Parts: sequence; structure tokens; C-alpha cells
Amino acid sequence: MNKKPSEKNYYYPGKIIHVHDKMQSNYSYVISKPYADMSDHPEFQPELTPKQMLQFGIFEGKYMNDCVQEFPKEWFQEAYKRNKLSIEDGKPHVEMNYFKIKSRQSLQEWRRKHWIYEPDVRGWFQWYCRFYIGRRIPDIDKIQIGRWRAFRRHKGAIQKHCAPNEKECRPRQRQALLQWAYSPFF
Repeated sequence: MNKKPSEKNYYYPGKIIHVHDKMQSNYSYVISKPYADMSDHPEFQPELTPKQMLQFGIFEGKYMNDCVQEFPKEWFQEAYKRNKLSIEDGKPHVEMNYFKIKSRQSLQEWRRKHWIYEPDVRGWFQWYCRFYIGRRIPDIDKIQIGRWRAFRRHKGAIQKHCAPNEKECRPRQRQALLQWAYSPFF
């Protein structure tokens, strides 16, 4: 029986992860840092873990549903219980997003804008998940961390234009923050 990986005890430096999903096959990478250890990049301080992001509801429940074998089963279990993953029909559902609003562009649009960096064919969140479990690719890590830092401007805009805890204010920007590992709850 093919057992899904569990947190921490499965992801350790030197472990080779083999990827076979709908968008990527015959790709492997080596874990080079301990699970959740981002001390090699102190400028990267995400406010949410991939597990928390999935549990809140991101990308209309559709993102990486066929990648559950690559990542810790715990990341997906609670999100599934909360009906935040579109596993049954595999279609996007806006109501699965925390703010019940569409806040994403198509993968084709991401490719057109050159926002996809190999080998992370699904974009930033896939990179973040792989980075979180310990994969490092220095050139790509630098680019993606820079993109993450630049996204913080959206948090500043919400703080400037919304009253504290006014969650109905700028829901599209708040959903986008959630999808970039920033807490939209302030």
C-alpha cells in the first residue's frame, strides 16, 4: 500500500522526492534543509504555513489536488474536512475560498506573464510548499522570495483603506494575501 507522507518524519535532508502528477512527471528533488526550517533565508517570514493556507481556502479548492502524494497528508486532511478542496469533481469552486471571491488568474495567464519558474510548473504556491519541506534552488528561491516580499504592498493598501478587523473591506486583496502566505486577518 502506498502510504502518504507525514510531516517532519518523512522530510529530512538527503531524502529524494519523486514527483508524478498530472502536470509533472519524472521530476525528482533532494531535500536539503530540515522541514519548516527557513533560517537560511531570514528575509522570508511567511505569516501562514502551506497547511494553514489550504485549511482557510485558497485557489478555489483546485490547486495541487493531484499533488497530495508529494506533500504531507496533514496539509490536506483538515482542508478536506472543511470542504476547502475540490477533489471529487476537480473543478474550481469560488465558495471554497475563504472570502468566497475569485482571486486568481489562469495558469495560462501566469505563463503568458512569465510568472512560472521551472521546475515549479504550478507557480509560487508550489514553490513555497517545496521550499517549506526543505527543497532549495538558490536562483529560483531568490526570485520567489522577492516576489513574495513585493506582494506585501497589498497588506499596506488594506491597512490604509480599511478599518481594523473590517474583513468585508477589499475581500479580493485579502484572498490574494492569503494565497501569498500573508495573514489577511488584521
